[in-house]
Amino acid sequence: MATTKVAGLARSAALPGTLFALGASLVYQPLAVSLILGTLAGIFTSRAIPACSDLFIRSGRFGKDLLKANKPVIAESMGAIVGVVYFIAMFVFIPVAFFPWIGRGMYVEGVHPPFPHDKFAQYLGGLLALFSMLFLGFADDVFDIRWRVKIWFPLIASLPLLMVYFVTYGKTDVLVPLPLRFLFPAKIIHLGGFYYLYMAALVIFSTNAINIVAGANGVEGGQSLVIAVSIALNDVIQLHENPARSDAHLNSLYFLIPFIGVTLGYLRHNWYPAKAFGGDTYAYFAGMTFAVVGILGNFSKTVVLFMIPQIFNFLYSCPQLFKFVECPRHRMPRLDEKLGKVVATRFTFEKAKPLGILMIRFLELLGLADVTRDPRTGKMIDCSNLTIMNLLLVRLGPMSESDLVVRVMVVQAASSLVGFVVRYGLAHIVYNRDE
Repeated sequence: MATTKVAGLARSAALPGTLFALGASLVYQPLAVSLILGTLAGIFTSRAIPACSDLFIRSGRFGKDLLKANKPVIAESMGAIVGVVYFIAMFVFIPVAFFPWIGRGMYVEGVHPPFPHDKFAQYLGGLLALFSMLFLGFADDVFDIRWRVKIWFPLIASLPLLMVYFVTYGKTDVLVPLPLRFLFPAKIIHLGGFYYLYMAALVIFSTNAINIVAGANGVEGGQSLVIAVSIALNDVIQLHENPARSDAHLNSLYFLIPFIGVTLGYLRHNWYPAKAFGGDTYAYFAGMTFAVVGILGNFSKTVVLFMIPQIFNFLYSCPQLFKFVECPRHRMPRLDEKLGKVVATRFTFEKAKPLGILMIRFLELLGLADVTRDPRTGKMIDCSNLTIMNLLLVRLGPMSESDLVVRVMVVQAASSLVGFVVRYGLAHIVYNRDE
């Protein structure tokens, strides 16, 4: 029954969507077409997830919602549905983006400009990287692959993207910030292969960063939505302030608008109380989306500015991630059934290394760790897990799951505002205005 519903939805959306895109391309307003396709993708995602949920559960793709008293069984890996709808929208959009060359033609004084193969390669290279990450994320959901193995998945998926960058851009020059120029002989330095290592590191970070801040209804989709909207707003600003870079920022919007649409459709069912889980499939797919637009648009530093909470969460988690102290498999908050609220989870110091204990003492001094001590000896017994969600619970106290996710999104939005201030208010401190 579920398969029939999905097939019916696909048939009802695919042909009209294709005809719409072809018809709209005659007017050639690709950004408007992308907005409409993004809206349709959101609606279709919202309808497809409940239609597929029973099929996924029968196929063994389900999990228990551990932050609910009755531990309901919920369909998992719905990020696959989100990704499929996204790719449909992006494939349908291809004739719109390139219609001037494949349709009525572009003629300037009788000359037919050559087809923009570089732009086309970037578009397809970005889609290939996203598809690879979606597949690898779903594989992780199915096989529950160990962290030390799956952390390298994004590197594999990024290879097509990096190759496209090499062929189309190939630039590895970096402008040295003003405060550091006394250390270098020139204001522009050539990084060569190190620049590709930086981009690969960005891909690995962005995909895993979304996955680390997880475990509550709506938190993966919520943070991803705020980041995507922030990058899209930056693209809109740049379209007005920097017309010379309009192609790069338009291309970014073409990737982000459908993503925002499918994420909104997904959040309708993943928000508290969740009826669907995205799994690692969605988290990896979302993180790769940000890496793709940053690398193809050549504004990766700006993308990093909008991921300040993820950077903080990674650095904050390092004592556990690198095994200086105990790192439980799941560090998500837990439900206190007596309070009916979620509280911070904790780890013990039985396996802590001396350096790890020093790290925790430093975090405790900064007010970033809640340590329980033996009242007689002062010895550390346990500590709150080092994640941003647990930190919010330590500082603000127990709260409902939905309130916790809202606060994570508020932190994300506030950080984006800081990012905009740094990007447009303080950039002159680091670079000259004409640079």
